[in-house]
Amino acid sequence: MIDNLVVFVVSLLIGAIGIYAGSKLIVDVENYTYAIVTALLGAVVWSVVGLFFGWVPLLGPLLVFIAYLAVINARYPGGWVDAAAITIVAWLSVLIVLYVLALLGLTGFDAVGVPGT
Repeated sequence: MIDNLVVFVVSLLIGAIGIYAGSKLIVDVENYTYAIVTALLGAVVWSVVGLFFGWVPLLGPLLVFIAYLAVINARYPGGWVDAAAITIVAWLSVLIVLYVLALLGLTGFDAVGVPGT
C-alpha cells in the first residue's frame, strides 16, 4: 500500500513538472503548486470520464481527452488552443523526464496527470 502511494505521488509530481513547463512556456504562469493541483484534477477527470465513456470506440477517448483539456483550459489563462499547447508541451516534457529517469533505472514510462505517459 505504501509503495503504491509513493509511486502515485512521484508520478503526480513528474506530471506536474510537465504542466508547469507547458504553462510557463505557453501562458507565462510559474506556479508549481498550481500545476500539481491541475495534474491531480486532470487525472481525476481523466479517470472518471474514462470510466463512463472511455469504452466507446473512437468517441470515448476523444471525450476523455476533451475533458482533460477542459481542466487545463479552466485552470490557466487563454483558450482551448493554449490549453492544447500546454498539454503538448507537458506531454513532451514528461517524456523527456521519464526517459532520463528510466536511463538511470529509477522509473518506468508513466506519470499521473499527463495523458498518454
